[in-house]
Parts: sequence; C-alpha cells; structure tokens
Amino acid sequence: MLTVEQVERYHHDGYLFPLPALSTDVVAKCRAGPARFEHWLGTPLTHADRKWRSAGYIIMPRVDGLVRHEKILDAVESLIGPDILVYTSTFFIKEPNSPVFAAWHQDATYFGLTPQQHVTAWVALSDATSMAGCMEVVSSRGAPRQLRHAALGLANSINGGGQAIVEDFDQDGVVAMELPAGSFSLHHTLCRHRSAPNRAPHRRVGLGISYIPAHVCTTGSYRLSTLLVRGRDVGGHFDLLPSPGCELGPAELERHERVYRRYRENYAEQTEWHERRFAVA
Repeated sequence: MLTVEQVERYHHDGYLFPLPALSTDVVAKCRAGPARFEHWLGTPLTHADRKWRSAGYIIMPRVDGLVRHEKILDAVESLIGPDILVYTSTFFIKEPNSPVFAAWHQDATYFGLTPQQHVTAWVALSDATSMAGCMEVVSSRGAPRQLRHAALGLANSINGGGQAIVEDFDQDGVVAMELPAGSFSLHHTLCRHRSAPNRAPHRRVGLGISYIPAHVCTTGSYRLSTLLVRGRDVGGHFDLLPSPGCELGPAELERHERVYRRYRENYAEQTEWHERRFAVA
C-alpha cells in the first residue's frame, strides 16, 4: 500500500511515480501478448484500427492478469478504496523515432464519470524515458479543475480525437514522469499531462489502466461495461464483464466489439456536451 506521504503527495500534485511492480520476466511475458496480437492482426497496433488498443482485458488473458496485478491494485486501493472497477485500458505505443505525441489534456474531459475519482495507472512495458516520449505533468497544487478542451483532430496525436486543452493554464514546473520497464505511475483524472514524440531507437510501450471506485457512475445516457478487479460492485452502475476464457476467442471478440462500440458512443456524447458546456460559459 502507499504511505501516508505518498497519498498526500498524489492528492496535492495529481500524480505519483515511479512505483515498482513487474519483474523482468513478467514484463517479457506481458510484451509477448501484444506481439502475438499484432501477429494475429497482421500489422502493428499503431497501424491497426484504434479499437484494438482499448480494453485488451476483454480478449487477452495476459492483459486481464495485468490489470489485476496485486501491487498495482494495492496502490490504487490506497487512493480510491477497496471496491475497484476497470473503466477501460489503452495500449499507448510509440514506434522508434516516430512523430506521435499527446497534446496537453485531462482524462476526465470526455469520460463522463462522477464523482471525478478515476485514477490511471500507466504501466511501462519498455523504458519510458524523456527521449522516448514519456508523460509530462504539471502539479495541480491541491486544486484540480476541469479545463476547456477541443477535439482538434491533431495529426500524429496518440489520442483518437486529437484533443487538447484550449485555455491558458500555468505550465511552470513541468515534470517528466520517466519510468523504467516494469514500473508504473499514477495520475488523477484531472491531471494535466502531455507527451513528446519518441526520439529513441526503441519502441515505447505502455498500458494505461483506468480504475474507478465502484460507487462512481456515468453522467451520460449509455450504460457501459466495466471489469470488477477487487472488492464488491457496491454501486451497480455498470454491466460487469467476465474474464476472457481464451485469447482472441469468438465470444471474446464479439464482446469486445460491443463494449467498444458503446464506449465510443458515450465518448461522442460527452464530447458534444463538453463543447456545449463551455460555449454557454
């Protein structure tokens, strides 16, 4: 579990790193799963349909095991309590010397979750250095707030909508969250963060896992699916997913398609609502 000091630092800054989790052997096994997946796809994940980057725990037992990793869940429980759901997960991959980047953004913007207690564990499956385009963050100084975004469709954005913060904010004290392979960082849903292109000669591979306490619910009109990974489903606000029975099985693939489609419908609705909210303001 996190120490009192670590929890206080997280709540003040909105992020915490680095935290050790995976052994070298486990990292190798975790990277073998996406490699097999890419062989099945016939193309790298970075070139495939974006849906294949999301919710890998539905179709791959290795990813299901990773989102349930005890050390990660212990840290997350220290922040949001013992009843934990996975809202989604995303492979964030940057090929060697690629222009892919992420503009300044906040995860909460288009998720539509309340209260805003979602925490992302970003698990490094390769060394995420500054040269490789690791995440960069600025402290919320104990007062996080939602900033105005726009889905700009930015070229080479690692985020599907190419979203970016479009209002001024204090960018003093930017911190590079460098992570050795096997470690992870934590950041709050309102944490402002970005990442630069990968200028390193190796592939930067990470898995972002979105954890929420089970009492959280959605603000939109769609009922979504989550994975219960610790404790009890005390809220009952989501349809609970089973663990995959096999890798890339027909039932798993059908379930993934259905869950991802509903996730995108919610995301589109939240994008529209965000724009209306700030247009009125």
